Amino acid sequence: MQIPLQITYRNMEASGAIDTYIRERAAKLDNSCRNMVSCRVVVEAPHKHHHKGGLYHASIDITLPGESIIINREPELHQAHQDAHVAVRDAFDAAQRQLRAYVSRQKGEVKTHEASPHGRISELYPAEDYGRIVSAEGGDIYFHRNSVLNMDFDALAIGTEVRFVEQAGDEGPQASSVWIIGKHHLGE
Repeated sequence: MQIPLQITYRNMEASGAIDTYIRERAAKLDNSCRNMVSCRVVVEAPHKHHHKGGLYHASIDITLPGESIIINREPELHQAHQDAHVAVRDAFDAAQRQLRAYVSRQKGEVKTHEASPHGRISELYPAEDYGRIVSAEGGDIYFHRNSVLNMDFDALAIGTEVRFVEQAGDEGPQASSVWIIGKHHLGE
């Protein structure tokens, strides 16, 4: 880290045990991402008027070149945060996940999800429970009524845009799943 670690306590006395834990976790973050500029940690006790059941809050602000990672979760959503150490641990766990994602993006390791093939309904045979799709590449794909998601077979018409999952069938390519584009947004 270019700027030394900053630890702040609010509404509570500083804790040597929590200080040590924060320093260890911050050092691990720094080792996993060598270009960290700074890390600020705030541990906050419940307000004095909460005598029982108050929840601790821990926030972490990590500065990186061109980006900041801020962990600031609502303590009322985490009942385990009646213990300051647990609140700090959970905040650092979240920071570690976000820092891993940052490092992956820097390395160009971002996952890309390939969109399912799409096409248009070219033929429909409701009495026989099947139809055909012409894919964007010009392929002819068979599909059965049971392949259409959410029982939307009756909503199909010639020209309806669909996405599908293609597989090899006994008599050529067939769609194992078909869904209407714009209605369910799957795979888009």
